[in-house]
Amino acid sequence: MWDGHWSEQVAKLAVWLSALVEFEDGADIFNRIGHIPISTSSVWRRVKVWGARGQAVEAAQRAVATALPPRAEMVAGEARQPHDLGVAMDGAKVHIRQEGWKELKVGCVFEIEVKPTRDRQTADWIDLAHALHNSYVAHLGGPDVFGQAVWAEARRRDWTQARDTIALGDGAPWIWNLIKEHFYDSRQGVDWYHATEHLWHVAHLLHGEGTAAAKQWFKDYETPLFEGHADRLARLFGDLAQTHPQVADALRGEAHYFHDNQRRMQYLELREDGFPIGSGMVESGCKQFRARFNGSGMRWSRPGIERLLPVRAAVMGHTFDYWWKATYKPPLN
Repeated sequence: MWDGHWSEQVAKLAVWLSALVEFEDGADIFNRIGHIPISTSSVWRRVKVWGARGQAVEAAQRAVATALPPRAEMVAGEARQPHDLGVAMDGAKVHIRQEGWKELKVGCVFEIEVKPTRDRQTADWIDLAHALHNSYVAHLGGPDVFGQAVWAEARRRDWTQARDTIALGDGAPWIWNLIKEHFYDSRQGVDWYHATEHLWHVAHLLHGEGTAAAKQWFKDYETPLFEGHADRLARLFGDLAQTHPQVADALRGEAHYFHDNQRRMQYLELREDGFPIGSGMVESGCKQFRARFNGSGMRWSRPGIERLLPVRAAVMGHTFDYWWKATYKPPLN
């Protein structure tokens, strides 16, 4: 019955539910709560139709965004926004049939608001930057298309009108290559927690896993890292490689990491200027994508997951109504 007579509202709810729960659960919700008898295959066919149309809309948006004037050029008549914007990128693994585990690239665009926050260690109230109104994009494939998608979402969020901007990520080269291409005039920051993980690694290389000496060494050098002395740490690790031959290669690798990212590790300066120093907003996005796509026994076809990715992103970013309006085309009579 419903396969041939889907109203827009029923189709919209079916696609929306598919981004939240498995197709079987979506059909069950329709049956139990809405008293609408819909099969699992019918729900999936709605996703197949409008997910594909959503992909076409996104491709058009990427083309428009990349054809716009240079990033630093203000369009006549635009007014500056009263707040800052940020972008963060990361990756998550999803399982694709006949391909195995593949990286899903995830991007997050967000507003920045500084507000009083209780410090976890001192219990004092301090002003910290927070990411608000997060929106997401995701791409299963190479960085080029993904970078265009992130830039298109940033443009939709009026990136060029922001008071100031920041780009966050871990140390992955593909992230910084995309930032250089699309967000070259933004501040940059390596996620603080990734940086401290590398510092922990050095502590354990020098003093042993989980030892009191390693903990004390980490505590001693955490403050210089926060204060923006990554260059000094890089030189120190290079020197330590000369006196610790058994872990010399690992120490030199960490020295390169801190040296290559030193200008992105100005944490005290970033915090004082009202920017976040962690990329938790995009890591949360990765977890939300995994929650939908990495359920027990889930194995996706590439076309199947690619149709559902933009729907999931729209639901996560609370932009599904906007996405649906741009995507839905009523059938011809």
